[in-house]
Amino acid sequence: MKLFNLHLQDAEKSQRFEGLSSFVGEDESGSFGILAGHTRMMTSLVFGLARFRIGDQSWQYLALPGGLLYCLDNELSISTERYMISDDYEQLSTLLRQQLAAEQGEQRLAKKSLRQMEEELFKRLWDSAREGQSPL
Repeated sequence: MKLFNLHLQDAEKSQRFEGLSSFVGEDESGSFGILAGHTRMMTSLVFGLARFRIGDQSWQYLALPGGLLYCLDNELSISTERYMISDDYEQLSTLLRQQLAAEQGEQRLAKKSLRQMEEELFKRLWDSAREGQSPL
């Protein structure tokens, strides 16, 4: 059986896995698989779960918020902001949903804060214009 290697890296850590028999990921065009001997390839992974198998062991699941995948000469590299690995699909899926919900909450707060800043800026510009002063 031909095997290949996986190198994962994020902002804080890096891991190398040797002896992979297969990898399954997803990009904008859909799911795809990689086996040893795959031709050179580069793609952007979408937010979600990928999986890989070392030899004939059970699947390892990889949660990531997207990333860049590059495959060349039986070396598969994935660079991402962060990632989590587990052999427990349900646990990792739950963590991923929680993380997505938390990030959406943070985005809502950031948007609200920006909206308040814009409103304050427009109010100051309006007040300055009414008083005949230069706003800056």
